[in-house]
Amino acid sequence: MEQRTELHLAEPERRALNAFRRKGVHAAREVNRAHVLMALDQGVSETTICQVLGLGRTALWRTRAAYCQGGSEFAIHDEPRPGQPRKYQTSQQAEVVALACSAPPGGRKRWTVRLLTAAARACPGLANVNRETLRRMLKKATVSPGAR
Repeated sequence: MEQRTELHLAEPERRALNAFRRKGVHAAREVNRAHVLMALDQGVSETTICQVLGLGRTALWRTRAAYCQGGSEFAIHDEPRPGQPRKYQTSQQAEVVALACSAPPGGRKRWTVRLLTAAARACPGLANVNRETLRRMLKKATVSPGAR
């Protein structure tokens, strides 16, 4: 027995979802959610929707629940995620880049990431900087240690 979910979209929502599916560049998951809402509105069974779109039942149920909670816009778009706050300010990152661009320590021909990490840990605010974090800072700034 196939389970059919009753979901009725208002005409303006149908038009908006059709426009969303046909125009612009959107994330694949958002387009899939729009397809789910349109298929549920047309009375397509949940099993068929999952098979055609390659989704799990949970994704379908979450999309339907989000629509019931806040409408089509809420169901389609992801909520912004807070993410982890930055550990080092722009000024501290600039210090690391300036250090990488300076002359290497005595007896060395060029900077290595390990040498930069040791030198950066002597700077205020960078006492606990990790080698990988420092490497990513330099990569973002497109600076390679040792290149002069």
